[in-house]
Amino acid sequence: MHERSSVAELAESLRAELNRYSPGGKLPSSRALVERYRVSPVTVTRALAQLAAEGLVVTRPGAGAFRAEPRATPVAGDTSWQELALSADTATELVPRAVDASGVLATLSTPPPGVIEFNGGYLHHSLQPERALAAALARAGRRPGAWGRPPTDGLPELREWFAREIGGSVTAAEVLITAGGQSAITTALRALAPPGTPVLVESPTYPGMLAVARAAGLRPVPVPCDADGVRPDLLEAAFRATGARVFVCQPLFQNPTGTALPPARRKEIVRIARAAGAFVVEDDFARRLVHEDAGPLPATLAAEDPDGVVVHVCSLTKPTSPNLRVGALAARGPVLERLRAIQVVDSFFVPRPLQEAALELVGSPAWHRHLRAVSHELRNRREVMTGAVALHLPEFALPRIPSGGYQLWLRLPDALPEAALLATTLRTGVAVAPGRPYFCAEPPAGHIRLSFAGVAGPTEIAEGVRRLRTAVDELAV
Repeated sequence: MHERSSVAELAESLRAELNRYSPGGKLPSSRALVERYRVSPVTVTRALAQLAAEGLVVTRPGAGAFRAEPRATPVAGDTSWQELALSADTATELVPRAVDASGVLATLSTPPPGVIEFNGGYLHHSLQPERALAAALARAGRRPGAWGRPPTDGLPELREWFAREIGGSVTAAEVLITAGGQSAITTALRALAPPGTPVLVESPTYPGMLAVARAAGLRPVPVPCDADGVRPDLLEAAFRATGARVFVCQPLFQNPTGTALPPARRKEIVRIARAAGAFVVEDDFARRLVHEDAGPLPATLAAEDPDGVVVHVCSLTKPTSPNLRVGALAARGPVLERLRAIQVVDSFFVPRPLQEAALELVGSPAWHRHLRAVSHELRNRREVMTGAVALHLPEFALPRIPSGGYQLWLRLPDALPEAALLATTLRTGVAVAPGRPYFCAEPPAGHIRLSFAGVAGPTEIAEGVRRLRTAVDELAV
């Protein structure tokens, strides 16, 4: 049984038994619970911690767990006044802020036990370097000064490492350490575009970026993509038509399409932005998720940009663990000071122990071994999923088989409604990411995104696609 589901089941069983004990009564010992339910001591500890967090039990080190005193019934208040308070800005702002996390939650929400997760955006725990992370965190905690306040820009050694990874003439002085890629994108958009202005985005694009832009009062404007990524002619036209001063793109293994900009188009995009007096935010999220058959990777846009057009975003989160939220922003020129100021105001600094752990990880031999293993495994999983899709879902269009990243982007048949399919897939035991949140305007057709990184392995991938076929067949009846 998966550990997460066994913890939930044990917590539910203990919750149902609490009425047997009076307030303050002692529950069976951890050893007794292990024997009764045939679970591990870790599962017992986590289940009791969950009940303690709910205020149902109290744990006392060395004494055991006890039923908590009943809590007072909460008093129902009247929060209707908030509706008016929260809507006040919509009457005064040209582009009202829309704080909507639904597109992000579609890939962050954990489906019920037994449902295969094709909707995730992180590596399955079996692909994460858990031992290397644990060892790095332990070593980091023993470093001199590890628990002291870090520099607001980040540890110099970590900034230097990111500068080398970004490449070109980027220096450590032009790098800021951030709390992951999402935080870096938020800082970049707030620094580069005032509320009420347009920001150009790829279509389709990452829903988390669209959510950030709308929450900041920006107006995302789509620029269509083809098989090679964003179209330069349409980007140039969009700059002229909107007067936008920011374009956000993922040049390498774009999410969700998996496209990689060819060399000529990469240079053209930076040239077009420079001519428009605009910035390019380069979200380089998937560079360390390259498949082993991809061949040499292109340099970052930032590495080939001496004029400060490109603001570069990257992170260690995707290739490691959702909990290692350490990333970087790189920029040159006056914009760097604005980025720095916004980051300090928002978060002060990234916790030093986390930065120290990141340094320990990327400086260890385990780092490159991990990247090679992930590269090999992602290629295998991609091949299994593409083969299963071709076999079981031949009517679905797969415009591109990516050589990096963790997902396939499928266009649905015209007669298959996206919303109905999503509801049916959960009933058949598979969760997929809907295509609608990836578009900031009306989508050209229904789509779904299937992740092959967040599942246990090839067997689960094949079974998930078979369940998806079942869902399609149910809708056809």
